[in-house]
Amino acid sequence: MLATPRADLHANSAEFETIPFVKPTGFREYDARWVLEKEINRLGIQALGLGLGTYIHEIGVKPRIVVGHDFRSYSLSVKQALILGLLQSGCEVLDIGLALSPMAYFAQFDLEAPCVAMVTASHNENGWTGVKMGANPPLTFALDEMTRLKEIVLGGKSQPRPGGSLTQVDGVRERYLADLTSKVKLSRPLKVVAACGNGTAGAFAPDALRAMGAEVIEMDCELDNTFPKYNPNPEDHAMLVEMAKAVRAHGADLALGFDGDGDRCGVVDDEGEEIFADKIGLMLARDLSGLHDNAKFVVDVKSTGLYATDPVLQANGASTVYWKTGHSYIKRKTAELGALAGFEKSGHFFFNAPVGRGYDDGLVAGGAVLAMLDRNPGRKLSDLKKALPVAFTSLTMSPHCDDETKYRIVDEVSREYQALGAAGGSILGRKIVDVITVNGARVALEDGSWVLVRASSNKPELVVVVESTASEDDMRALFRDEVKPRLAAWPEVGAYNQEI
Repeated sequence: MLATPRADLHANSAEFETIPFVKPTGFREYDARWVLEKEINRLGIQALGLGLGTYIHEIGVKPRIVVGHDFRSYSLSVKQALILGLLQSGCEVLDIGLALSPMAYFAQFDLEAPCVAMVTASHNENGWTGVKMGANPPLTFALDEMTRLKEIVLGGKSQPRPGGSLTQVDGVRERYLADLTSKVKLSRPLKVVAACGNGTAGAFAPDALRAMGAEVIEMDCELDNTFPKYNPNPEDHAMLVEMAKAVRAHGADLALGFDGDGDRCGVVDDEGEEIFADKIGLMLARDLSGLHDNAKFVVDVKSTGLYATDPVLQANGASTVYWKTGHSYIKRKTAELGALAGFEKSGHFFFNAPVGRGYDDGLVAGGAVLAMLDRNPGRKLSDLKKALPVAFTSLTMSPHCDDETKYRIVDEVSREYQALGAAGGSILGRKIVDVITVNGARVALEDGSWVLVRASSNKPELVVVVESTASEDDMRALFRDEVKPRLAAWPEVGAYNQEI
């Protein structure tokens, strides 16, 4: 049996080669991520696999698990270490090889395996590794599951069992692509830039988009695990700039950008302008609610307030629930409510039947955008964007706040806003009509404007977003005259000199 993991080892030592090394900080709210060799060693990865298998047995789920890995120089060896632990725990391991995260989720259905462990660091810089896990498709672990897994691994509570087996499974890639492309068949030609940042999606996205009927312009689709230009992250400015250049150079209808493990999608329109994922979600919600009566949607609290006020959604009888930021949370709420779709501002899109299977898949999201354009002949993506009501949204601001204090401060700020709203208070002359507290405090005003203060899920930071339905100047004022001085009252919040 493996020794109990320790968090105080150093590389280039005998102990590092014989004892599992696992930093507790790698267990996040809904996945696990470490810097390899600096925060975890491969024996620590093996201990994680043994702990995961122990947890699977503990909750009474069939110990049949899909395992895949992304395209990084060390991901295969990390996956092999994870598999050793899973085998030691008595799991039946189905190795699908190089994969996107959504391909691994698909394989749970395809191979009738209730569990998944996908080795990926998503869009993080090289050096990072991690695992996305689940035991109830299409869901992945959230805080409760991650907390228990952490207790098992770090507490030395893992239990070896006999009966482990390993099968290398072929053909999942082909069945995955056939499944997702069968739902989108374009009736008119659309020229699409497929941007993959030399990440894993380059082995999947061009083929998928062509099978849907698109003319594909490949951009950085050659797999290169050094990521020579930028990290494959369609939220990052560097990748978006290149996507915009490619759209203009090729006269494309749009660019679709995919992150390192293919579960997120970023969009640039025909004018070379980025459309944030919450606005793309609103456009998709408008389109889909016209096809499905009484459609329900879930969005995270960082997303635009237009979902609550949009006249097209109201006319179509659609409703929207705001929920906690985090792909696992939105995925779960979308499943719980039986919503047609869920949208997260970071670029995770979740579609239930008939569009998808409930998990986040950047290729399914890209296909949904193409299908929306196909249903709107004669209209460009920029036209659909301009048809949305106007809202002026800030970038996400992240003042430093230690992990030990950030949740307490957000709780206090939330209570302040709730008390102000209960007393009939206002912000910059507008009454507070609602304070959503599922994830910090999202304070809605009578004109549809709002402010958000929450704690970051994975960094020692607060998260601040403001949106105005009036003007950019008003959006700046909501930050400058409301949120900034309120947070400045807390000395634990770092120097907050950012202007918008």
